[in-house]
Amino acid sequence: MKCPNISNRSVLITGCSTGIGAAAAQLLKQRGWTVVPTARQPEDLDRLREQGFEPVAMDMADPSSIESGVAAALSLCGGSMGALVNNAGFGQSGALEDLKREHIRYQFEVNVFGLQDLTNRLIPIFRKQGFGRIVHISSVVGRISIPFLGCYSASKFAVEALADAQRVELAGSGIGIILVEPGPIITEFRRTAARRASETLDFENSQNASFYQEELQRRAESQKQPNWINKTPNDVARKIVHALESPRPRRRYAITIPAYAGEWLRRFAHPAWLDWLFLRKKRSH
Repeated sequence: MKCPNISNRSVLITGCSTGIGAAAAQLLKQRGWTVVPTARQPEDLDRLREQGFEPVAMDMADPSSIESGVAAALSLCGGSMGALVNNAGFGQSGALEDLKREHIRYQFEVNVFGLQDLTNRLIPIFRKQGFGRIVHISSVVGRISIPFLGCYSASKFAVEALADAQRVELAGSGIGIILVEPGPIITEFRRTAARRASETLDFENSQNASFYQEELQRRAESQKQPNWINKTPNDVARKIVHALESPRPRRRYAITIPAYAGEWLRRFAHPAWLDWLFLRKKRSH
């Protein structure tokens, strides 16, 4: 995919408190970009200031927060912006039958509706200047749905669909839309998802109570190390840099072997085989 070079090397990155967002902010700053990171919590914003950034507060579930955050970011960058990295998001764990409507809605408010709202607010700026790049941090589960992560998977499937449609809609505008699809990355994501599940799921009245207790405890206690399966946020950050700086960025960047495997399974594996594979994993717990 050919895209115009970004002459204004300024970028808004959401969800920079930890993990992928924090790593991308640091790496792009080192490469000379003007980085405007976002976070929700005051202590995270203070930490970003201590690191030399001028962050803005943004809650992806709150349209007014997105509106004020965009205004603040544009003010910091002189009314223009070169790129957007949509990284903010979270994972709602649990069997779909155990999720209340408000939990499903909140998952989509943050991961989908907020992402698209923010994207659409910056597109007029990109159109006017004739260039701009939008990177959505998706996931391997945006290609292949995972049981007990169905709500999160659905949100990432939605992000993939929105990106594929809008990439064509924006053809000829100078705006590129790129998807980054990580697999297992060593961040606080799994522990955060485990904590949220423990707060939102009704273990006592669920048919899946024993599975939750075992699986969530395993996630909460997991201490993964970088290897051929598990990668670091810096590995994702380097892909983001390529997506922003290459004259011919890819439409999708898979990261980690499981992410490539998930893409292959989505294309070639029979659905019955996938069902068997996941059912076998479930029974092993």
